[in-house]
Amino acid sequence: MLNRRLALGTALAAGLVTLAGTAGAQSWKAQYPELVFAVIPAENASGVTERYGPFMEYLAKELGTKVTLRVANDYAAVIEGQRNGSIHLAGYGPASYARAIVTGVKVEPFATTVNADGTIGYYSVFYVRTDSPYKTIDDLKGKNLGLVDPNSTSGNNVPRFALNKMKINPENFFAHVTYTGSHENALIALQQKTVDVAANWWNSDDDSNLTRMATKGLAKKDDYRIIYKSDLIPNSPFAYLATLPPDLKAAIVKAFDEAPTKAKAAFDRLSDGKDREFKAVDAQYYEPVVELIKFIDQLRKQKS
Repeated sequence: MLNRRLALGTALAAGLVTLAGTAGAQSWKAQYPELVFAVIPAENASGVTERYGPFMEYLAKELGTKVTLRVANDYAAVIEGQRNGSIHLAGYGPASYARAIVTGVKVEPFATTVNADGTIGYYSVFYVRTDSPYKTIDDLKGKNLGLVDPNSTSGNNVPRFALNKMKINPENFFAHVTYTGSHENALIALQQKTVDVAANWWNSDDDSNLTRMATKGLAKKDDYRIIYKSDLIPNSPFAYLATLPPDLKAAIVKAFDEAPTKAKAAFDRLSDGKDREFKAVDAQYYEPVVELIKFIDQLRKQKS
């Protein structure tokens, strides 16, 4: 269970005994009559609201305070919102969390999700249209590349790292490199032939941004073909402000821990039923991603 894993060797151990109804809880509730939970824009705003709305209701009930969902316009907005303290909780991608850490934002990751098959990661893939002639990245020289957001893990940072290993500078190799703003937009741009290849996230054949879009009638799986898949990327973290009171952190951890059984429908909606549970994580778990972001930054400096 998530809270039991975190209890060993963390400052939350003492906080776990201070739950709603105690003097400590009343103290933080006076300080935080509303908690703002922000999510990076992996899909359109209405899709994020439908996915996260029931979970916000569950958190509000468990924490005994108002929890407001904020759908960010871009990844940077989540980072800046936590930097200035207006966002208390956030669902990040690994790279956007790492960007927050590298730029000095005081946040702490506390949970990630476990996939249905027990794995704790996902992949970055390059899609092309099924009716296109492209079989490899080399076939796309002089074509148009669609990325997601500068702070997207699977939609920018891992693809750039992979291309660098192939000795490819995207800005020189492709005719145009376009940031589409979301994973959904990247595939829509590919479908509309605005780009010839698009980066995206992929867990398995039946669990990806593409399958979610297909479920909503926004895309057809058969229209797309994967020509590259990355190494496994750590699953996305949920993180709270480091400055939150320990008893509030403990209450949040407890609510997440119990969600898969206590609020199964709300939990399942987060992933269309593709996730098994939450798993405890800490800053060390994402240190390889932080190092990746530092590497990407060095690449940019070398090529600027």
